[in-house]
Amino acid sequence: MLETTEEHLLDAYSKAVVAATQRISPAVVNIEVHGPVRGGGSGFIFTTNGYIITNSHVVHKASRIDVTLADGRKLAADVVGDDPPTDIAVIRVEENHLSPALLGNSQSIQPGQLVVAIGNPYGFQATVTAGVVSALGRSLRSQSGRLIDNVIQTDAALNPGNSGGPLVNSRGEVIGVNTAIILAAQGICFSIPINTAKFVAGELIRRGKIRRASLGVAGQDVPVHQRLRRHYDLAQEKGILVIGVERGSPAEEAGLIQGDLIVRFNDKPVSGLDDLYRLLTEEQIQRSATLMVLRGVDQLPFVVVPREAI
Repeated sequence: MLETTEEHLLDAYSKAVVAATQRISPAVVNIEVHGPVRGGGSGFIFTTNGYIITNSHVVHKASRIDVTLADGRKLAADVVGDDPPTDIAVIRVEENHLSPALLGNSQSIQPGQLVVAIGNPYGFQATVTAGVVSALGRSLRSQSGRLIDNVIQTDAALNPGNSGGPLVNSRGEVIGVNTAIILAAQGICFSIPINTAKFVAGELIRRGKIRRASLGVAGQDVPVHQRLRRHYDLAQEKGILVIGVERGSPAEEAGLIQGDLIVRFNDKPVSGLDDLYRLLTEEQIQRSATLMVLRGVDQLPFVVVPREAI
């Protein structure tokens, strides 16, 4: 009876992985880069008219880019925009009626849930690894030297050339963009949350680059204790735990310290880093803002003047 139950669970797991792979595979592409350093990676189509999300480090400084679709067609691509601080880039092929990926919500994922990492390193056949979300809220240092916050860690290992491909849930929805910027990592996968990627991709399509304000903090999304939520009448369930403050940054000058919990920015609730990124637009550069912070059981306001992110 136990063996039958185990077989049933394994069969259900396999079916979930196969179904997720079948849904996303038509959108996954191979990217071949020519330039100072020849290389490549993967990406995924997210609009019917040829916009593709991949990693910044895959296409950065490329002189020519060739994209191979899942059906084997090879097309030239242009860089629409490139954002090294988040390791996200958008490229485009001149083709319509393509099959885009379904984008999910990275704020809804939880440790332990099934995920599938997919790439197209050779251009004709997707490579698949499966696992679970190991941790949320990781911080990684990008090739530009800046910290990428709120990174997803899974045990779905990356294959060579899979960097820039999608991390999907059991429904085949993209919840992250796989990145391989940690060369020594073995048996693990790091992904940029899709909510961050969606915001960055939208800005890159509109402007070609992102000019953003910065506070100079590293943080991660954490739950706010229910008693504090009730006492201070907070609508959101999560806030941003400050895990690091850059020396000489606006956050340090304002008085923020490690362990503070950011819950509001200019009277707007922030339930995570994605919310804060959306609020730290170029209009906030050199403009005073008020951060509402929980320090222990106290709620304290801090006036901060964001600077332009370099």
